Amino acid sequence: MLYSIKVRNFQSFLEEVHISMEMSQHVPNDDRSFGTIAGKRLSKAIAIIGPNASGKTALIKSMAFLDWFIKLSFQNRVDAPIPLVAHFSAKDKPSHFEIEFEMDGKEWRYSLDADEHRVYSESLYCKQSRAYSYVFTRDWDVENKRYIIKQKQFGLLQKEAEKVRENASLIATAAQYKVPLALQIVSGFVLSNVNVFGRQHLDDIQIIGASAMYADNELIREQMNKLLCGWDLGLSAVKVEKQIHIQESGKEEHIFIPIGIHKVNGVDHALMFKHESSGTQGAYLLLSRILPVLNSGGLAIIDELEADLHPHMLHPILDLFFSPKTNPKNAQIIFTCHSVEVLSLLHKSQVILVEKNQECISDAWRLDSVKGVRADDNLYAKYMAGAYGAIPQV
Repeated sequence: MLYSIKVRNFQSFLEEVHISMEMSQHVPNDDRSFGTIAGKRLSKAIAIIGPNASGKTALIKSMAFLDWFIKLSFQNRVDAPIPLVAHFSAKDKPSHFEIEFEMDGKEWRYSLDADEHRVYSESLYCKQSRAYSYVFTRDWDVENKRYIIKQKQFGLLQKEAEKVRENASLIATAAQYKVPLALQIVSGFVLSNVNVFGRQHLDDIQIIGASAMYADNELIREQMNKLLCGWDLGLSAVKVEKQIHIQESGKEEHIFIPIGIHKVNGVDHALMFKHESSGTQGAYLLLSRILPVLNSGGLAIIDELEADLHPHMLHPILDLFFSPKTNPKNAQIIFTCHSVEVLSLLHKSQVILVEKNQECISDAWRLDSVKGVRADDNLYAKYMAGAYGAIPQV
């Protein structure tokens, strides 16, 4: 469960920004947050708000990058660059990332310093009583062009650790050797609509991929059907059909295609999903990313949560995370949003504002860090009046 991230010198972020999912002590104890074994109270949702080109997507891309690097970087080509873009005014400096998470009732801290060429340092710490103690540290020895690796009960043989590639995480490497702690960390469930290029936009490939997931999971498919039909989208059902697709090479492959069922005067009418509205398709795709997280627990990282949707859809979508009935495992969501009406649905501890200055450097701050913001303030009205900053200059 991710509840804190620090980023420095990553794309539009040059200075260090700190985003925490830990709620302040003064926030009401309601269904928008939950308590952990370690005694923390964490938010179920964090909204990132700011003008166009302020750095919102870059911020959540850093989270998606960390998830990929920790879990899957070993699968990258041996000579492939690390997909990192440093701030253009500090190209000669590595990007720094740090996350804190809770696992098995313990608090963990992972940090990484890297650029597109190599990892310079990587470490994992676990909190023992009051202080953090290292599990492993990995530092680049410039003079000898090798890594100095120290371990304390991590479980990876030293000869295997020394084989770690410059473009891969030690955790991802250890998972290949079936190290139990590494396998436990990489099993963390994170789904996102963001990759190295930004948000993955609505298209046939995304819809077909979502349909394959629905086809393999009857429970999630039923949940999707119930929600879409209940959101007054003119649907009475959504069917996922298996079809044969002929590739350009002539090879056959099986793909899954969604079909919308509309009941008119008691008669069912089937409609290919590509002919449904962009809002219906967008909701179908969004649910494919948040329903698995809600069922299994984990984190959803969503860029432009309201994309292709009416702003009034934000409330029922967030309610899926806030309701103990639909979120029994305390899944979390971090999302960017342009519909500032979302401010009326969240505590001030659950809002992060992002703004870019004239030097193209972004800054991010949590709304409860702004002096004078009261818990009972009308956050929407004050934001629209410019009281908190992070609004377009037009």
